[in-house]
Amino acid sequence: MNNVGKDLNLAATHLRAGGVVAFPTETVMGLGVVYDNMTAYDRLNYLKGKRENKPYTLMIGKVEDIERFAYVDERAKKLIDKYMPGPLTLLLNAKDTVPNYVTHDTGVVGVRVSDHPIVSELINKVNKPLLVPSANPSNQEPATTVDKVLIYFSDALDYIIDDDSNGETPSTIVDLTKKDAKILREGKILREEILNSLGEKL
Repeated sequence: MNNVGKDLNLAATHLRAGGVVAFPTETVMGLGVVYDNMTAYDRLNYLKGKRENKPYTLMIGKVEDIERFAYVDERAKKLIDKYMPGPLTLLLNAKDTVPNYVTHDTGVVGVRVSDHPIVSELINKVNKPLLVPSANPSNQEPATTVDKVLIYFSDALDYIIDDDSNGETPSTIVDLTKKDAKILREGKILREEILNSLGEKL
């Protein structure tokens, strides 16, 4: 199919134009749109189908850019320095550089910096963060291969980067928006590791 290939420049062009692109991550296949295009965001919601009322992860290309979009306190800095780039998503208080529709008017954004070389190169080519859910319709298993992405979405996507995901455990999600850190999902980085890094008790 002509929308499947390895051309990251073409994928970045589609994203900058408001397109939806599928690509591999270190966990599962992801769908991405630029974070500041509401039309692209609405299209992503349509492709995902009915979904839970939770925001998409803001995937950022470089660790040093996190502070452009979210407030980073000492706890966040400890986890960022130790685990990013990597399979960690942090819920942080968003800055006004993040549109309200991205946070669902909560003022909270989940940020992640992937250590998958394709993801980091793609985001840095686009030069903007991407909103990235897993590549699957709601209530279906996340795709881990290009073939599965094609089964789910066929030619509805603008481009699919032809490389399968690593199919590993999902990212660990840590909420740092309150006084006490809360681990919302234990992934490859274990709960004990997170709390030990923060100096908090189990």
